[in-house]
Order: sequence, then structure tokens, then C-alpha cells
Amino acid sequence: MNPIRIQQQPNQRIAHWGNIEEAGNRVLRVITLEDGKTVHNAFFDRNFYKRQQRGEEPR
Repeated sequence: MNPIRIQQQPNQRIAHWGNIEEAGNRVLRVITLEDGKTVHNAFFDRNFYKRQQRGEEPR
């Protein structure tokens, strides 16, 4: 509900990243269709989490 980062992809889908406290503060990446509401895919993003730990991404 409160993404820390949102990015429009070339295929018009939208990527949302957010920290999930209940999952050990892991980063969940949710891909939605163009409407920004219909979920296409969701997964824990280890690469984003690692970049976050290095200070390269917002927390």
C-alpha cells in the first residue's frame, strides 16, 4: 500500500517495491498492469534488498 519506489516499465507495466516487516523486512516487488491495480506478478526481490543494504536504494 505504501511503496518505497515505483517505476514504469517499457511494456507499460508498473513495478512497485515495498518492505514487508512481517517477512523480516524483505523487499516485495509487485508488478501491475497498466491500470496500476491489477497484479500481474509478485515476488521477494533479493537484488533490491542487497542494493538497499548498500545504500543504493531507499528504505
